[in-house]
Amino acid sequence: MPGQTTQTARPLPDAAGDRVLRYPAGALVILTGLPGAGKSTMLRRLYAMDGTEAAPVVVDGVTVIDSAQSKARWAGTLGRAPGRVRTAVVFATHLLRIRRALAAGGPVIAHNRGCGPLVLRVFARMARRSGAAFHLLLLDAGPEAALAGQRARARVVRARTFSYHRRRCEALLARVRAGTAAPAAGAVVIDRSAASLLRGIVFDGEPASPSSRTEPSTIYR
Repeated sequence: MPGQTTQTARPLPDAAGDRVLRYPAGALVILTGLPGAGKSTMLRRLYAMDGTEAAPVVVDGVTVIDSAQSKARWAGTLGRAPGRVRTAVVFATHLLRIRRALAAGGPVIAHNRGCGPLVLRVFARMARRSGAAFHLLLLDAGPEAALAGQRARARVVRARTFSYHRRRCEALLARVRAGTAAPAAGAVVIDRSAASLLRGIVFDGEPASPSSRTEPSTIYR
């Protein structure tokens, strides 16, 4: 596999030549990337979800949390509330669910399209308080591919919102490719082609200290 290796999250070939990502036991993995990149699609494929879930799903001991689950939870309640109110309530619910899953002992993999420094520090703090290692899994899709994904799902975000997320994602990718995943303990970058070949995300390594030094990133293509 091209790219650098990392001690805390390593893509490995399985017997069929497919790919598996391995993380420390109990870790928090945040899957992020541009809206429309295919994050929810990847989680649904790996964990046999159909997209109608309104609550986190536990599969083989792993709690899978998609932000769409929190949106579905409030869909029939906040229909007339202002957009900013809906967004705030959904995001607060999403964070609360991640915190609860970590408190229960993890491991947790959660989709979150926001990848700004403040949001990442919140996740790092939540993981640290629960004694879990925090890792990033970045799905790298170009703007055109992400916009095509939005159109395919019939949910196109506003141009201003998309531009905001694009700047944040590009800045994070640049930092990771430069060798730092801070405040995460490690990061893996995969493109859409690699994501389609991914066959599993396994949490079976030795629990890592949440305050351990940042490991180099892995670029997976």
